[in-house]
Amino acid sequence: MSFCPGPPAPPGGSSIQEQRGRWERKRSRTARELVQTEQRYVQQLQLVTTYFVEILKAKGTLTQDIRESIFSSIKAIHSVNQSLLVHLENGYFGRGFDQMCPHLHHYNIYVDNIYNASKVLGVQLKKNKAFRRFKKLQEARPEFNNQKLEDLLQLPVQRIDQYKHFLQDLTANTSPDNPEFQQLSRAVSVVCDVSQRIQDNARCHENHLQLCRVQKLLKGRKTKVSAAGRWYIREGWLKVVPPKGADVQPKMFFLFSDMLLQAKRCGPLRLSSGDRFSGQRAYPLQDCTVEKVFGHTRSQGGLLSLTFPKAKLLLMSCNQEELNDWYQSLSSAVGKLQSKQTVVHQRDELCRRPLRPTADAAGSRKRNMVSGETSAHAQKPPAEWGGSAPKRMKQCDAPEQSAEASTSSCVIL
Repeated sequence: MSFCPGPPAPPGGSSIQEQRGRWERKRSRTARELVQTEQRYVQQLQLVTTYFVEILKAKGTLTQDIRESIFSSIKAIHSVNQSLLVHLENGYFGRGFDQMCPHLHHYNIYVDNIYNASKVLGVQLKKNKAFRRFKKLQEARPEFNNQKLEDLLQLPVQRIDQYKHFLQDLTANTSPDNPEFQQLSRAVSVVCDVSQRIQDNARCHENHLQLCRVQKLLKGRKTKVSAAGRWYIREGWLKVVPPKGADVQPKMFFLFSDMLLQAKRCGPLRLSSGDRFSGQRAYPLQDCTVEKVFGHTRSQGGLLSLTFPKAKLLLMSCNQEELNDWYQSLSSAVGKLQSKQTVVHQRDELCRRPLRPTADAAGSRKRNMVSGETSAHAQKPPAEWGGSAPKRMKQCDAPEQSAEASTSSCVIL
């Protein structure tokens, strides 16, 4: 009995088939988990819309504006995800998400309102006895399985991040030749935009809470911390070295994206002061220079030199790591602020450039006349120019000069 081997396998053929098999197994596992979690998610949305949104509307326990503030676009989201679930259960993942993407603006509306929704819900639970009792009765239903309304309202925000990971896994394990590959790729891009929006909103909310916390720490209303575009960075104790050799004094410093605030603790004799502080000086970072000064603390810390147009600040810390952190934070804040100022200045310079006239004969003669007048005025001192300079340019220059004057020196609070 003789054995005749078959034709040799093509080189690399088995490895390609194995790779495709791994892709298919990962895709099937991801798809199965996506469908199961989507079914659960739609059921939870159904609980909110049925037992809260619809019944509250029928009973009139909450007014329409309060209902919209709490539940926002969750009813529209439920409708969108019901349609998505039908496609997913039938295996049409690319088509399902491709048809869902144009309706993701409902998620944008929801995530932009989520922090306000939590605030309004808390107020109603505190002041509205009828709503508080209604919420407790609804959550006691067996369908809720001990889930609270507060947790259910967070589900659409959490689901976007889950979609991002599911879609990335599905796309990574789908062949580019598959018709669903382009649909899934587009869905990844759109869902990632919504996910980034959620992260940006979370950072803005956290920054708002930090600004409010610092404002409460400061005594009185003279020092205003909250301002448009201002970001909280860090805070801590540093020692201020006086210029004339007096004893160093510990001060509390609050660093923001555009300002360094120096404060002192309120008098120890006041029992009600707690951790309250009194603002002393606000140093704008727009024209600040940050430098390290070494050799004064025997490698157990160091000095930071902050130079402002009309002030100089020498700060000391005995903790080397803390000093390095402050140096990095200050340098980064000053660098970002100055780079932003450079971009704005370049844009203003472009806006000031005069429009170029047309290149016809009449325009040429007019340019020659203007150039002649300009050269004549250039020979005169500025006081004799009179009305030769355009008023629009003067108006543009004035705000910049006033802004520089207002931010160039520290403000004593």
